[in-house]
Amino acid sequence: MTQDEAILLLEYVAAACPAQRIGEFTPDVWGELFAPYSLDDARAAVLVIARQQPFIAPADVIAEIKARREERIELAHIVYNGDPVETGAESAAARRALIKAAGDGLTGPSSIGRSLGAGDHLALPPGADHGPYEGRAAAVRAAIGTMPLSGDRSSDPRARACRRCGAAPGSSCTTGGRRRRDVHPVRLEDTQRAAAGLPLLDHDQAEARIKAASAAALAVRDEDQEQEAKAS
Repeated sequence: MTQDEAILLLEYVAAACPAQRIGEFTPDVWGELFAPYSLDDARAAVLVIARQQPFIAPADVIAEIKARREERIELAHIVYNGDPVETGAESAAARRALIKAAGDGLTGPSSIGRSLGAGDHLALPPGADHGPYEGRAAAVRAAIGTMPLSGDRSSDPRARACRRCGAAPGSSCTTGGRRRRDVHPVRLEDTQRAAAGLPLLDHDQAEARIKAASAAALAVRDEDQEQEAKAS
């Protein structure tokens, strides 16, 4: 993130949290803190946090960004068999490049499910030879551009908002303010129905019908018990 992007991020924070104090040097500090991260990831994190609390600390934003990156890496299912002729350091550099690309969202869910060898789109691009390890990582980064992205996210529950906890698309569900490793059942159900071309269920009406049926059953039971008591 550049310094100008950090200023844009703070404007976004100010719009989401009008009561938050932003001083003269706040953009400078935030620019240094968020230099390793992208503006898009930071803005998405701000949206998540602003739904939960009235003020936004840089540590909260960074924690949310890291959590989102970890989710992308987990969904990517990275498999890297490497090249028999490469060194251990080259293999480690190439794998780090893949992991970073997955965290950046460049690969799509479950899109790195195959090995990448020396002959698999890994020829060094012009000008990529920046050292024994960096060159190999640059080759892998170039190969990522030739890998098919997963354009169909209809089966990914995190690609849609959750009606249960209000989690934004791409964010994890929460319960009691704590991040869940799985998603709420209604979010999974909505995803499955949407993928099948079915309309979403109105769970509020369904819950109301269940409560009404339960109340009616209790009323019948109480009436039966009252009649039994009179008969005895």
